[in-house]
Amino acid sequence: MNSAKAQDDLKLAVSESGGQVHETRDGDISTVTISNPGKRNCLTVAMWGSLRQLFGRLSADADLRCVVIRGAAGEGFAAGADIDEFSTVRHTREQVEHFHEEIVYAALSAIDRCPVPVVALIEGACVGGGLEIASVCDLRIAGRSAQFGVPVHLLGFPLAPAEMQWLFRLVGPAVTAELVFEGAILGADEALAKGLVTRVVDDAAVVEATMACARRIARGAPLAARANKRQIRHLMTGASFTREERLASYAFADTEDYRVGVQAFRDKTTPVFKGR
Repeated sequence: MNSAKAQDDLKLAVSESGGQVHETRDGDISTVTISNPGKRNCLTVAMWGSLRQLFGRLSADADLRCVVIRGAAGEGFAAGADIDEFSTVRHTREQVEHFHEEIVYAALSAIDRCPVPVVALIEGACVGGGLEIASVCDLRIAGRSAQFGVPVHLLGFPLAPAEMQWLFRLVGPAVTAELVFEGAILGADEALAKGLVTRVVDDAAVVEATMACARRIARGAPLAARANKRQIRHLMTGASFTREERLASYAFADTEDYRVGVQAFRDKTTPVFKGR
């Protein structure tokens, strides 16, 4: 994506109910916004599809350095599924299978595969599908009044296994059990103590704190950030690195960014990385 186009606002499909997912760009930082006015940014099938398409495109953007994902201001992060769609797209077993496997899992996988760091900016309600999205992100920064939960047991169904995996990977069995068995709704400070979020700031500061985080990421060496993300994801599977994988990681020594970073450190100047 060229620099001029990177400055444009890019929008994806709008659902019939008015919900949408849209992207804005500030240089090498993308902000993805979940918006469903009047419905606390609940997620429709069309919005899940838009997330999948958008993150597929972002993953192919070599100039991208960080993604911030958030809910539209004043509506929370995302309050789970749009209940109005249950009778039309989640009524039969076949519909449920399609919804969870081809719609939700596909979207979450697209976010998970994004090669650059993804940061969740969390205000208000982050429940159900919203919490699933946040769990896939690399960092989660929450306002102090944010709330977290997956109270699906009150709707008569379990958390889909394909979707539970990211929550489980993040917080482990005890906290996952608390969330799905009791339908616990955690405040931001409790979520921080239990490892569900990275940091908590005052509500008025959450936007700037998150964007400052994104800028710090974007200032770093982009190839190193991508490599670090791959390695973290690999280690989260419980696998160790083979000798071949370890040796391949040292290819950074052949990059221009490596030379620029070392020279800037010696000269006590700010490095300008080009991603090559």
